[in-house]
Amino acid sequence: MSESRETALHRRPKGEPRFPEGPAPDPAGSHFERRIRSFQPRRSRVTPGQGDALRRLWGVWGLDIDGQRTLDLGEMFGGLPVVLEIGFGMGEATAQMAADDPSTGILAVDVHTPGQGNLLALAEKAGLTNVRVANGDAIILLREMLPPAALDGVRVYFPDPWPKKRHHKRRLIQPEFLSLVAARMKPGAVLHCATDWEPYAEQMLDVLTAHPDFANTVPGGGYAPRPAFRPLTRFEGQGLDKGHVVHDLLFKRV
Repeated sequence: MSESRETALHRRPKGEPRFPEGPAPDPAGSHFERRIRSFQPRRSRVTPGQGDALRRLWGVWGLDIDGQRTLDLGEMFGGLPVVLEIGFGMGEATAQMAADDPSTGILAVDVHTPGQGNLLALAEKAGLTNVRVANGDAIILLREMLPPAALDGVRVYFPDPWPKKRHHKRRLIQPEFLSLVAARMKPGAVLHCATDWEPYAEQMLDVLTAHPDFANTVPGGGYAPRPAFRPLTRFEGQGLDKGHVVHDLLFKRV
């Protein structure tokens, strides 16, 4: 069946970005080596409100992870201590944490375009000035764009568990990642992970406990209670309704 004339007129040419003034489809391009990634870009519908936020606010609060420059977090956040959040979904929890603690800057990284637009819209609605939204690969951000000891904390909430055994190599929390993130954290900064996938929680606990750059904040080791500053997300609530057990891990950079 042939497409309508209206559809043909509004079709975006191949390769043209969805939002010319917004996040780039592949900001790092071919500048860096191809490797196994811990994430998969999700293509889903961007609502009119999210699209409007991307068009208006990306140039103010958004940045593409292109790996071609070093970020000055002090200038970006007006001297606030900065926490890196890797994977923020639709951004509700990020916006809540930013509102609850305006004295801390949050550099929030994701590749989900609707979520990026949603977080920008939430930040504007709440009048938040301590959130920046980064688009692209967090590994390139850490390795190429942040100086040593730049971060006052790192949050990784509900990363993709890659449950199939052949995909375990794609999991983010691995010794190599921990060495990289440790080099970008200040001494005493806390890496906070949370997952509702029991086998992944066990792996996280094992690799974090074994890593020489981190120490468990829980006396005697083990999982930590959910801290009050981490909101109960909609995703987490759905998991709890299904009987999932959520594990928090808080490890200090030594």
